[in-house]
Amino acid sequence: MNLDFKSIMPSLPYILGGISTTIKVVIVAAIIGFILGILLSLLKISKIKILNWVADFYTSIFRGTPLVLQLMLIYFGSPQLFGVQIEAYEAAFLSFGLNSAAYISEIIRGGILGVDKGQREAALALGVPYRSMMLNIILPQAIKNILPALMNELISLTKESAVVTIIGLGDIMRRAYIVGGETYKFFEPILFAGVIYYVMVMILTIIGKVIERRMRRSD
Repeated sequence: MNLDFKSIMPSLPYILGGISTTIKVVIVAAIIGFILGILLSLLKISKIKILNWVADFYTSIFRGTPLVLQLMLIYFGSPQLFGVQIEAYEAAFLSFGLNSAAYISEIIRGGILGVDKGQREAALALGVPYRSMMLNIILPQAIKNILPALMNELISLTKESAVVTIIGLGDIMRRAYIVGGETYKFFEPILFAGVIYYVMVMILTIIGKVIERRMRRSD
C-alpha cells in the first residue's frame, strides 16, 4: 500500500471548509422537508380523496426516483424548462427539500395515526377546531413519538448531501475530490472526507439521544 497522508496535510483546512456548505444545504433542505412533509401528511389523512391522491402521487414520484436524478433535472434542466439557470444552492435546497418531504410525510402520517383516537374524539367533543387540534394536540404528540425516525432522516440527508458535488458546490466531497486531483492521491482525501461525515453523523446521533431523553423526562 502506497499511502501518503502527509501530502494532503496542507489541504485539510480546505476540505474542512466544505462543512459549512454541507450544513447549509442540510439545514435549509430539512426545514423545507419538514414543513412540506407536515402539509403532505395532513393531505394523506384528509377525508377528501383527491387530496389523498395528490399527496400519494407526490410521494411516489420522489420516493420512486433517485435523488441524484431529481437534482440533475432541477439544475441542468432549468434552462430548457424555464429559460433561467437555477443557482446550484437553490437547486440543492429544492431537490433535497422536496425529496425529504416525501419521506417525512410518511413518518409524520404514521405518527399522527399512532396517537390515541381518544385524543381526537375528546378535542372534537369539546369543540376544538380541527386546525387547533392538529397543531396543539395531535402533532406535538406525534412528533414526540417519531423523533427517532426524524433524526434518522436528518442523518440520511446529511450523508446524501454529498451528491451536490455533481453540480459543483464546494461541499466536503467536492473539495476532497479537488485535492485528490491536485495531489494525484484520491484515497487519502476521500478517506478524510469520510471521517468528517462520520463525526457529523455521530454528533447528530448524540443530539438526537439527548433530545429524546429530555422529552421522556417531560412526560
